[in-house]
Amino acid sequence: MKTIQLGQSDLHVTPICLGTMTFGEQVAEADAHAILSHALARGVNFIDAAEVYPVPTMAHTFNDTEKIIGNWLAKTPGARQKLVLATKVAGPARGMPWVREGSIDLTAADIEAACNDSLKRLKTDVIDLYQIHWPVRHVPSFGAVYFDPNKVNPALSSIEVQLEAMARLVKAGKVRAIGLSNETPYGVHEFVRLAEQHGLPRIASVQNAYCLVNRALENGLDETMHHLGVSLLGYSPLGFGLLTGKYDDTGTTGPGAPQEGRIAKYESVRKQRWGRPEALASARRYNALARQHGLTPAQMALAFCYTKWQVASTIIGVTSIAQLDQDLDAWGTTLSPELLAAIDAIRWEDRDLAQ
Repeated sequence: MKTIQLGQSDLHVTPICLGTMTFGEQVAEADAHAILSHALARGVNFIDAAEVYPVPTMAHTFNDTEKIIGNWLAKTPGARQKLVLATKVAGPARGMPWVREGSIDLTAADIEAACNDSLKRLKTDVIDLYQIHWPVRHVPSFGAVYFDPNKVNPALSSIEVQLEAMARLVKAGKVRAIGLSNETPYGVHEFVRLAEQHGLPRIASVQNAYCLVNRALENGLDETMHHLGVSLLGYSPLGFGLLTGKYDDTGTTGPGAPQEGRIAKYESVRKQRWGRPEALASARRYNALARQHGLTPAQMALAFCYTKWQVASTIIGVTSIAQLDQDLDAWGTTLSPELLAAIDAIRWEDRDLAQ
């Protein structure tokens, strides 16, 4: 895999990124270390984490993923120098009193303190890509679809204030590049506009959901990112397991459903976009299409993301080395024009049922 430049930054990453939000919940530390070492051995140079990981975020596991990665880096000579290490500061922490006491804001002081804490947990001197996990302002996200002007709160920290905090971290040598996550076209435009206007760091990337059952990015955000030179890090390429086919016969809950799956295990996940019955129904259509063309559902879903011009790097989350190998082995799979047309035909009917 050739590396790809992230935005206009000096970061060059592999087009597959190892996501780590299962580390510390579904994946024990020793197994996480083995996965990290195997990914590095297979040429993956890009790892993504977050201060709230593992997911679902809980008081007793909050921060554990970064600690697990830090312990692995400390015991693996030379690993840090080979990697582009990304992590994220949580946005407003409503409903999560263990994160900044549940603050509805993300101040400059919050950003700087969170970065310092992540550096300690990761046992590194610099974070290569530091991202805001979700917007401070009101936006429809995590399954919500409507913007409500009545929920706009001008008292919250502005985008310029957030950028200024990031600028101080970059100037101090603690962060190399910055990015966003779960963002909108407006947010991307404003972050770039204000950075250019005030000489502040320019965002290199946006990390948003992108998969067969959620192509909302193609409703305008892809155009924004293309023209502004901002790279997409696409997460959930398998739709939280819906696009592996493992729920096709059983559904996501009830007798026979795979109990190790995230949707089956965690009610909070089911209540979001991936747990909607319509999302599973749409996934079943794509999975059947893959089998008709001699592919496994996961192969087709991954190849779709791996080959789309919109995606700079696809974030894969795994719970075993076997899963990691399957995801990496899908690299190089091509989808015929006929298959891509059939995929688009399903999307035309179903649209983005896991948005």
